[in-house]
Amino acid sequence: MVELSAKNAGIIKLGDVQVNRLGLGTNRISNNDESRTVLKLAVELGVNFIDTADKYGQSEEVIGQTLAPYPPGVVVATKGGWKESNSPEHLQECIDKSLRLLKVERIELWQLHRVDQSVPIEETMAFLKTQMQAGKIKNIGLSEVRVEQIEKARAVVPIASVQNKYNLLERQHEDVLDYCAKEGIAFLPFFPLASGGVAQNSKLNEIAKKYGASGAQIAIAWLLKRSPMMLPIPGTLSIEHLESNIAAANINLTDEDYELLSNN
Repeated sequence: MVELSAKNAGIIKLGDVQVNRLGLGTNRISNNDESRTVLKLAVELGVNFIDTADKYGQSEEVIGQTLAPYPPGVVVATKGGWKESNSPEHLQECIDKSLRLLKVERIELWQLHRVDQSVPIEETMAFLKTQMQAGKIKNIGLSEVRVEQIEKARAVVPIASVQNKYNLLERQHEDVLDYCAKEGIAFLPFFPLASGGVAQNSKLNEIAKKYGASGAQIAIAWLLKRSPMMLPIPGTLSIEHLESNIAAANINLTDEDYELLSNN
């Protein structure tokens, strides 16, 4: 019997950090026993990459209270900054607050949540570089960006990851994914299950029956096969769904089934 573990998805590098290639999104985490149980079980099942953000309500605080001091190898990535608030003063507040709530001395991966069009991204990256030099951030990532924005950011500081909306049904960022794959940048697809929308796809469900799997599991398996730089971060508050998502790492789609889904 194959072990239920996120390790079965393989590994991926985020800058100079290495994690298993199936993580956990925490935008729905709340301050309750159910959320704490899911967090603890995820780590037990080999999930060593947890994604959060300062905009995710109590997520950072609950993660810090539940998992700190963190087991060796566990990386908690967070995000800060928004469309209208990327001033150095605000970003400094975001970073310091995240450090405090997550109970860490350094954030292994800090991601710019959204680009503020009123602030040149080069200026934002220059500030974040000072935070790296101060030891508060180890690696920098971006979210919801275009290729040209990634290139401008990389001219100032190395970019370890990009987190854009992407799943089997919504592939508007193919060019960004291909760019990341070529440049060795981890790609974190948020809403990897299209907020449950993949379950309505008839071809997906047809192929799922062939593998004795759920549509969601096949959707995750498709993402893992799509690119070696893909790091899916499905979120859940259910132990059953968590175990199901991690089991998707054991599914190896045939090239034929992968192409059928890709051309859907």
